[in-house]
Amino acid sequence: MDDLDLLDWRERVAQLYLSDLDLAGFRSARDELFATHPSSPLPARARAGFTGLPWFPPNPEAVVEAPLRPATGELEIDTGGPDGVVRYRRFAVAATPWGELTLWWIEAYGGGLFVPVRDGTSGLQTYGGGRYLTDTVKGTFGRGLTVLPGERVRLDANYLYNPSCAYDDRWACPLAPPENRVDVPIRAGELSWHP
Repeated sequence: MDDLDLLDWRERVAQLYLSDLDLAGFRSARDELFATHPSSPLPARARAGFTGLPWFPPNPEAVVEAPLRPATGELEIDTGGPDGVVRYRRFAVAATPWGELTLWWIEAYGGGLFVPVRDGTSGLQTYGGGRYLTDTVKGTFGRGLTVLPGERVRLDANYLYNPSCAYDDRWACPLAPPENRVDVPIRAGELSWHP
């Protein structure tokens, strides 16, 4: 059943993000999940010869702490797929070395944190639509973004990852809005995938 497979996929992704694996172990486990799981975003025809996702080398300078300031306003993103228009609420802006990034709260049942980023590598070395630092609806807790005391966050761009639509056109994904586009190249995280 497709729905049970998707439920299992999301549970495994959440377990992976909450595990105590180091970065190399995390990447290896993610590759295994992509290669073998029925709900992998990779097209089925690409899984047999799949040797792993391409990544920038680990970059210690891609781990930063950033103060937050409150933000207001809403944004609607048309996913172009069955999810239709998804509403987001700005709740904070992180002042990062790469530029300001808005933290979005998904205004749907249960909510969730969403931080898409498009940077100077997008369309050159990384997926043109940008990557995600976190999307807690998809179970990506605690690696790309960690909440710290005193209205601060730790951002680890080594965990930037491609949205599902970067692998196969059957997926529709919300992409980074203009305020989450920075000119600085963030040379960390996942690179473009080519079958």
